[in-house]
Order: sequence, then structure tokens, then C-alpha cells
Amino acid sequence: MINELDRVVLTEAVPGESLEKGVVGTVVHVYDAGKAYEIEFTTLDGHTAAVVTVEASQVRPVGRREITHARELAPR
Repeated sequence: MINELDRVVLTEAVPGESLEKGVVGTVVHVYDAGKAYEIEFTTLDGHTAAVVTVEASQVRPVGRREITHARELAPR
């Protein structure tokens, strides 16, 4: 189960938000017992890049052996 404040990974890109598959975000709200989630994505210096609502199938929990990877955020 994914809960509020958990870190999650996108399983697919979010068009229009410059969010690619594999981007890590933080759950800020859980809808309807986990059917959907509001996720905040931040830059590495802590600024909010996007807040989006996604279906449960579009995210997964982070794995124990995964690490973050930096890339430049594309302009909208």
C-alpha cells in the first residue's frame, strides 16, 4: 500500500508536465483508498516542479536498491 509522504516512481510519462517514466515524487494525498494519488515532484534544490494526480497504475513504490538520477527539467 502506498501512503501519504511515501516516495513513488512514475511507471509512465506525464505529458505536458515534463515528467518522464522513472521520475521520483512524493505522495501528498491518497484518493479513494489508493485508486489515485496526488504527487509532488521537486527539483533537487527543493522547488516544486509539478503537482499531478495519477491513477494507481501510473506509480509504484521506490525500491530498496534504487538511486536518484539528475537531469535538466525541460521547459513547459
